[in-house]
Amino acid sequence: MDIKTLLKNYLDYLEIEKNRSPKTRENYEQYLNRFIEFGKIKTEADITAESVRDFRLNLARKSHSKGSSYEKSTQSYYIIAIRNFLKYLSKNDYKVLSPDKIELPKIPTRQIETLEYNDLERLLNAPTGEDLRSLRDKAILETFFSTGLRISELCNLNRYVDLSRGEFTVRGKGNKLRVVFLSDGARKAIKNYLDKRTDADEALFISLTKAKSASGQTKVIGKIIPRTVQRLVDFYSRKAGIAKKIHPHLLRHSFATDLLVNGADLRSVQEMLGHANISTTQIYTHLTNKELHEIYKTFHARRRNNKI
Repeated sequence: MDIKTLLKNYLDYLEIEKNRSPKTRENYEQYLNRFIEFGKIKTEADITAESVRDFRLNLARKSHSKGSSYEKSTQSYYIIAIRNFLKYLSKNDYKVLSPDKIELPKIPTRQIETLEYNDLERLLNAPTGEDLRSLRDKAILETFFSTGLRISELCNLNRYVDLSRGEFTVRGKGNKLRVVFLSDGARKAIKNYLDKRTDADEALFISLTKAKSASGQTKVIGKIIPRTVQRLVDFYSRKAGIAKKIHPHLLRHSFATDLLVNGADLRSVQEMLGHANISTTQIYTHLTNKELHEIYKTFHARRRNNKI
């Protein structure tokens, strides 16, 4: 069968049967179309070990538009997409290359950056004004650290959250629901911000025009978008005098690390972050291993300490 037809069937399957998001569908379409174009794939029979190998070499050697080569993690996204496409075809009785014959690239252990606590406090306290924009920005920063939300999850929040309960349900990756919690600081910041709003937009966090209307009001132009959130986090990090580059996901990392440092168990943190696999949550443990710290203090340089 024509490969374009098979690809469309597979992408429909991802969206309908596997309940993957439109963004996931878009990414898989991009990865697989690039492979199809590179290998001049016409039918499923053209997907061979040789065509996949040549494509992998091309990914490893080629630079993207920014001039640097593709990272191993990026290369693996393409290979995972090809493997999953082959699994779908095999499941539907097409005679194709076995997915097991395609090995995934070995990826270095993911390194996680977090904020020092003093830097975090300065960032959270950076928005100081009483205007709508400053109150919104304060609420966004507090909500990030209080809940560990992903940026897309935060942008999609509805304004009608029950602040008295201090918790609400969020729909995360794969349309999975989970409960997140608001600290007292986050609840206060959100309340102050909502009390200032006069619009009827259903989004919790809204985008605002820079120019004010004739009546002196800042105009609301719909729900906030990820790029706006990225810019405001960067703006306040610089205002707070933080030297390194700060992005919204760093606040999610800080949320997880803070919980683990203070004694939360890994399974609970996994649930609050919305991780499907606990191995994803385990990337934080090397930053919070109290037991190793105690062993170090007990046993390191004991002979030297006895002489001092």
